[in-house]
Amino acid sequence: MGNPQLSDAETLRYARHVILPQFGEAGQLKLKAASVLVIGAGGLGSPLLLYLAAAGVGTIGIVDPDRVTISNLQRQVLYGEKDLGKLKVEAAKARLNDLNPHVQIHTYPTYFTTSNALELIASYDAIADGTDNFPTRYLVNDACVLGGKPYVYGSIFRFEGQVSVFNALGTDGQRGPNYRDLYPIPPLPDQVPNCATGGVLGVLPGIIGALQANEVLKILTGVGELLAGRLLLFDAAYLSQRTIQFPAQAATSITELIDYEAFCGMPVQEELPTMDLATFRALQQQQIAYTLLDVREPQEYAINNWGGILIPLGQLAERWRELPAHQPIIVHCQSGIRSAQAVSLLLKQGLSEVYNLAGGIADFPQAD
Repeated sequence: MGNPQLSDAETLRYARHVILPQFGEAGQLKLKAASVLVIGAGGLGSPLLLYLAAAGVGTIGIVDPDRVTISNLQRQVLYGEKDLGKLKVEAAKARLNDLNPHVQIHTYPTYFTTSNALELIASYDAIADGTDNFPTRYLVNDACVLGGKPYVYGSIFRFEGQVSVFNALGTDGQRGPNYRDLYPIPPLPDQVPNCATGGVLGVLPGIIGALQANEVLKILTGVGELLAGRLLLFDAAYLSQRTIQFPAQAATSITELIDYEAFCGMPVQEELPTMDLATFRALQQQQIAYTLLDVREPQEYAINNWGGILIPLGQLAERWRELPAHQPIIVHCQSGIRSAQAVSLLLKQGLSEVYNLAGGIADFPQAD
């Protein structure tokens, strides 16, 4: 953005920054000239985006393919009920423009993938990760290493959170430790559930996301000491935190982007029989016998369900014989991911007419 200057309106808006020792107008001008890409506009992305925009980061990019659902509002404070059904990136842009019209917001309503990762991060000074799965974290890390970008990491689960800064540029011109130095081997699939299956205290992403925003601002301004080579562990239940140090591992070598789902032991994606909501409703109207299978957890089922048979995905391998074998089985979960795994499992057991309900209950909360 060249050599920007603060307008009178900006000087007034950022007055509490400008009077900070070691920050001042010079620090605010650095923010105005800077750009940050936030991957994921959910629980972590909400406070990240709000605080980065409020602080005056000149250009903010948002990557997220999802739409706002009612279950998001327990922790994703960027949105309100008026945003239900909207693309998160568009609802976020409107809220951030209202918060601070002096920042530019770029939206990318897409998944962050090996095919677009390097292109997406190329024009940004720092990358902040608000996602909740291991394949994407390794992808973000490797893309940042290859692209020479600092990676501000955050993760949450139930009552616990983590924050660190990977691939930070040191004063010696060398890059600091990255995510693979801390976690060289991913956990086994389903060993660590995400928030949709494991739950999360609503305030926790606000705390961790705000800490991430703090690290981003330090990267952009050079103020303070980064969490580079250090991992902050936070426990909301006991209000405790500690920081551990970790070194760079000489054996870690990142030369290209790979298949991260395969690296994390995720099952190979296969073409599965799928049913959309319109077809499902037509099936209901025709009064054709079918079985509706819900593979979410009991606590999710208690909050909102369509009356289907409840067999959590983790129990399905042992309980699939409880399902009728001579009528269509329509499987659903919250978003369509677990139900796809369930359909694959049932087909391998020899059941022939099994369908994954595309989208899941999050997309169609009023389905009959």
